[in-house]
Amino acid sequence: MPDLNARALRLSWFTVAYNVAEGIASLLAGGAAGSVALVGFGLDSFVESLSGLVMVWRFGSVDARDGERRERLAIRLVGWTFVVLGTYVLLDSARKLWLGERPEGTMLGIVITVVSLLVMPALYVAKRRTAEGLASRSLAADSRQTLACMGMSAGVLLGLLLDRYLGFWQADPLVGILIALLLFREGREALTKGTVCSC
Repeated sequence: MPDLNARALRLSWFTVAYNVAEGIASLLAGGAAGSVALVGFGLDSFVESLSGLVMVWRFGSVDARDGERRERLAIRLVGWTFVVLGTYVLLDSARKLWLGERPEGTMLGIVITVVSLLVMPALYVAKRRTAEGLASRSLAADSRQTLACMGMSAGVLLGLLLDRYLGFWQADPLVGILIALLLFREGREALTKGTVCSC
């Protein structure tokens, strides 16, 4: 059991580090290209790193009861963060659609999402197996968030490819709206059920 706890902690630290790097790269690429979907993806990466910190907090705690109390509080904070970010992404996506603002094609954005599609499935499987071994509901919920990130990566990649190679610029803000709806859903789950992403 101690080995599994240490593994959960390592996976959580990796989640934090990876998502911070992914978030920074996505924000830079999305800002340069004017891609609201990529910016929304980057913001979501930062929220996911907060979720990873919840797990670090959880598995780094000596007192299990204290870890549960801190996890509940942190999940509520993450829930409100989802709502705020979702509102920003939704409004910016709607504005770009209304005004017809076309993003510039971004090869860096495509590379970021492809890397995410390679990393996330392996991370999901490792978290899920560790959660089963520990019988940890919180780590199981965190693994589902990793799975949701994989789906979001696929959506953003599709939007970027449609824009870059077919000139369907509306795909970017439409994917942004989809990301906003997912952020709202994750926020609602956190605030009403006390879990981070039960998708």
